[in-house]
Amino acid sequence: MTSAHTVTLGLAGTGRIGTSHAETLKHLPGVETVIVADADAERAHAAATKLGVQAVPDIDTLFAAPLDGLIIATATDSHPELITRAVDQGIPVFCEKPVATDIQGTRAVIAHLENSTVPVQIGFQRRFDAGYRAARDAIASGSLGWLHTLRATTLDPTPPPAEYIPHSGGIFRDCGVHDFDIIRWVTGREVVEVYATGANRGGQFFADAGDVDTAAVLLRLDDGALATVSLGRYNGAGYDVRLEALGSLGNAVVGLDDRSPLTSVEPDYAPSPYPAYPSFMERFRRAYTDELAAFLSVVSGELASPCTPADALEAFYIAEACELSRHENRPVAVAGVRR
Repeated sequence: MTSAHTVTLGLAGTGRIGTSHAETLKHLPGVETVIVADADAERAHAAATKLGVQAVPDIDTLFAAPLDGLIIATATDSHPELITRAVDQGIPVFCEKPVATDIQGTRAVIAHLENSTVPVQIGFQRRFDAGYRAARDAIASGSLGWLHTLRATTLDPTPPPAEYIPHSGGIFRDCGVHDFDIIRWVTGREVVEVYATGANRGGQFFADAGDVDTAAVLLRLDDGALATVSLGRYNGAGYDVRLEALGSLGNAVVGLDDRSPLTSVEPDYAPSPYPAYPSFMERFRRAYTDELAAFLSVVSGELASPCTPADALEAFYIAEACELSRHENRPVAVAGVRR
């Protein structure tokens, strides 16, 4: 590290999430310098000027800097090379999900890291959200009894740009993977079987890319509990992310607050005066901050990676099983995808 208390961090990728991370990092205690780079040097320079951080002309120059840690927020197909390059240089890594574009690529990265002690943290920010943490604690305490049902929801108010969809990996890998990861993390259980289906009632570009704009998933956990996951790209009421954990003694609900985009038609219901969350950035702003603060503890050696590439692979297996299930219209055992 640059000193006993401060670090220099590199950030690769200055799109929306990368720029947001750079702004967060510069305000975190212990961060002395943030250096950004992007495949588009002009975009990196513009972001650095706006945020008051440093910019370098390319990724090679970024790797030549005295980095204590690297944050990767680039296109998915660049993640494996950047992760392994940083680790080979002894630089701890925070990388936005996914590790790679497919299972084979993810396994290759994990194999490369097998004999390394350099930590790698994958960005599943819901693990740092106060509501999901409270639900996890409630389940672990036994206060809910035994779980019989979980209901997860991720509904975007508007779809991503049409040009994004063909490279997104599809709704299960791009969107649902967050729900799959958090169900595993909150319950401490593994998903053993999936059944998934989907529909297209929105833009033709989803169908053209072999994707769907709406999906429903049924998961069977290894203790017999059932989980449903609802995914959608056209939830005009607002960004809706929730998790309901229903047990034999009680329940815990995440994401049910004054900004939840739910409209009750009960006659005595008083609607909330607060606007719905417009996007994931606003809904999880505090979680993103806490996630990056945790990475600083990983960099300092005070904390092991709270979300490893192996964790990301498990969520990816579930997403792959869902995609296979949708195409073949049948239940799919996750064990079969792992082979």
